[in-house]
Amino acid sequence: MAIYLMGHGLVAVPRRLFRNANLPERLRRIQSQAPKVSERLTDATTELEELEAQLTQLRKRKNAVSRDHEEWIEDISDSSALPDFRLSTINGHISAPALPAVITNRYLAELSRKLTRARHKRIRFVDAWDRLVQEAVDTQAVLDASASRKLDFGKASPDSSWYERLNLLDPYTRYLVHSKVVPAIRILIGTVFALASVCIIWSELVKFVAPQLSIISLTILTHAAKDVSQIGFGGQVVASLWLLYMSLAALASFDDVKIWGNRALVRRNTYGESASWYSGQVAKLTVPLAYNFLTFLPPNVHHKTTFYDFLGKLIKLTPLGAGFDYFFPIFILVPVCATLFNLYGRAKGIFGFGFLEDDNEGNSFAFGTGGWREGRDLINRELQSAARLGLTSHAPGTSSPLPSRVRNPLHSERQAGQAMPASTTRPDLPRQSTQAQRQAQRLADATAAAEEEDENVFQGFAHR
Repeated sequence: MAIYLMGHGLVAVPRRLFRNANLPERLRRIQSQAPKVSERLTDATTELEELEAQLTQLRKRKNAVSRDHEEWIEDISDSSALPDFRLSTINGHISAPALPAVITNRYLAELSRKLTRARHKRIRFVDAWDRLVQEAVDTQAVLDASASRKLDFGKASPDSSWYERLNLLDPYTRYLVHSKVVPAIRILIGTVFALASVCIIWSELVKFVAPQLSIISLTILTHAAKDVSQIGFGGQVVASLWLLYMSLAALASFDDVKIWGNRALVRRNTYGESASWYSGQVAKLTVPLAYNFLTFLPPNVHHKTTFYDFLGKLIKLTPLGAGFDYFFPIFILVPVCATLFNLYGRAKGIFGFGFLEDDNEGNSFAFGTGGWREGRDLINRELQSAARLGLTSHAPGTSSPLPSRVRNPLHSERQAGQAMPASTTRPDLPRQSTQAQRQAQRLADATAAAEEEDENVFQGFAHR
């Protein structure tokens, strides 16, 4: 898995930098992604509304259940009663599934878990849609400023980073930076990363046949001391840079590959399960990447490393393991060729399903198929609704016709989800804390029992 992710990232990372350097193509690509993100946001909102409707029905029946279940239902209602400042995209009544005849601990635990996951899923796509709209607005502002050569993004939103709040450049200098300097830097970094990818792939192919031709080995051993088995400080710095890029290429593939499900990192709203899963993947992928990097060096060098004494001897315990770690990395050509020649898009056209999250070479230019025209209309509609609500912090002297640094209504919803108003909280704080502890204990017991009873082998593997 580490070799596959790294091979995909070695092509995807430089190509992404080259594509983002072309502003019109970048805007077209952002607009082509808008229908998919908007559809997922709508589905996540609908799913959360259905669960909220189911919870509303459950609250009407709380007097017909036991005392413990009544307190549990109250706790679930308190934790899910979040204000919604954004009008729902689905009008009318939401049909909720029928409640079971008998309310059990298992049912309440499952409902609580579904509500938590649905809420974080909606926050994830709210954040993705908000970032996509902001990127489209900023890119459109840079393109529109080509006539006047004066760029003004307007006032930054309150939840912007400190870098976005800096206003040290005048409009003309800002236009030159965003239209000339930033694309040039992206092309330069993309070129360096492309050359590094070529060197890594070449070293993977020749490290067993001709290890003296390994480029990575040559860049590290040129800084060696008198003894070739001892690497100096310069060689260690170069080795750390190579290993950093290999890890970066592997981790950059997490957003493209579909097999990870609904896990994602959301700014200030990352679900605990997703954060634990990502940290586990980082720790799990670092070990094989580090050992694979050691095989680029000559045997008399990497056999004397501490990492080889700790793990390498166990891998080479049998003759099969001794040859497997040299021949198997040639598998890196499969994801490299698949990403470079867009075999994923062709497989999607043949089999009807894709392997990547973003197939940029697909048919994204036709209206009604999630193309860029439909995405442009969705973004403009979002900006117009934000302007009508008076949530635009657009400066009057901005050259772009689109509101820049838009204060999206989704921001208000996300911040409202973080801080609940005082009117929705219960005044009896000690009782609420005691009920929260009881709910947590009941939820843990019921969840463990339900998982042990329902999970099959594949579900258990994916859950862990």
